[in-house]
Amino acid sequence: MNLPVNAHRDPITIMADGTIKQVNPFSGTEVWTVPGRGNRPLAKPAVDPAPLGPHDRDHRCAFCPATPLATPPEKSRMVRDGSGWRILNGLLPHELDDTVPEFRRVPNLFEIISYDYWAKNYGYEMDSETTARMATYLADPAGRRHVLDIVRTRLTAGGQSADLSEEKLLEYAPAYFGGGHDVIISRRHFTDEATHDNELASSGTLTPEEHFALTLFTIDGIDDLYQRNRYAPYVAAFQNWLAPAGASFDHLHKQLVAIDARSVQAELEISRLRNNHNIYNEWGVDYAGYRNLIIAENEHAVVHAGFGHRYPTLTIYSRSATPEPWLMSNAEIRGMSDLIHACHAATGPDVPVNEEWHHRPVDLDLPMPWRVNIKWRVSTLAGFEGGTKIFVNTLSPDNVRDRMVSAMYRLRDEGRIAQDIRIATECSARRNSLLYNPLLQ
Repeated sequence: MNLPVNAHRDPITIMADGTIKQVNPFSGTEVWTVPGRGNRPLAKPAVDPAPLGPHDRDHRCAFCPATPLATPPEKSRMVRDGSGWRILNGLLPHELDDTVPEFRRVPNLFEIISYDYWAKNYGYEMDSETTARMATYLADPAGRRHVLDIVRTRLTAGGQSADLSEEKLLEYAPAYFGGGHDVIISRRHFTDEATHDNELASSGTLTPEEHFALTLFTIDGIDDLYQRNRYAPYVAAFQNWLAPAGASFDHLHKQLVAIDARSVQAELEISRLRNNHNIYNEWGVDYAGYRNLIIAENEHAVVHAGFGHRYPTLTIYSRSATPEPWLMSNAEIRGMSDLIHACHAATGPDVPVNEEWHHRPVDLDLPMPWRVNIKWRVSTLAGFEGGTKIFVNTLSPDNVRDRMVSAMYRLRDEGRIAQDIRIATECSARRNSLLYNPLLQ
């Protein structure tokens, strides 16, 4: 293999004293793992968890199912339909109790990129369908009250006066219908069996079928944001789990953010992809295979212990020839979902994690595989990292692999993850298994 452009050494180098130096082949991030620190527990169990009260399960936070009007107007919801799933769009307040949503998509009350950003910088206007939905919602008395309450909440939280006329308050309404920052909220705050407030419902406590529905619903939201904003070349999708990972609520949710520019890191990765179209095979999955870092696979996806990341990382790749998740078959999406779910289940609900989705920007002329990084937020960046840009990672890729493999064997035996997942030495280790590269199709 040829080293990727601007990379001058092997991504993983083991020093004589056991220090492991890593360089991410896509971003150039440098990471060291110091010997003797890999056996520390990842999670910090709750101290003196409190028993759940009669209303805690449904009223614990603003994302809980008993208070659907605590969030901005719902864009869509995923409900069970017999043995399958169905998406309902744009319900009015009086229709919310007619079905039980397993997942809801709502605008973020505090947008990262605001509606005004798109309107004032690009002349963005809502499409006719969204405009009609907003008009219908505001014409409904309960809907109008809901929007006014949401705007007042936002203004008050921002230290602004909410003592405005209805006309002035409603000037903020478009942000909660046509904005580009959405939250996807799971129904449960706690597991169905929970008796205490430390028994949270995480991605890994969902069933594989429920996680597949969440993945489908997330992809539908990404596609919808692309369709409704012609100025957004990329929609970032991510999940923050627990406060150390940046979560505002200990309630399972993902976020989708339409953005108008690629990051410096994305541009660097694209430049390396232009130099070697097969980089994700050669310096992702195949390299991980040579280093015995493959954790698990199925027909449509593969996961390996990541290298060159600031935090211990699991990287899941789609093997689909289609770069866009919203154009993939359900079987291809299910393969990715099952491995993502298995990684969360094996990690455990007490570990703070970030789940980061990566796919090809819609204006890029090169194919990229859909891939997901799950990062364990188990260390704190300090002065050494800030001063040197060398990050100290407490777990080596081998440590991560060993923890995950043993946990996945147990979970598969217990029937808690998909049964067609092949683990460790069961994996095929075939080269060039990512078919995004047209030369491999």
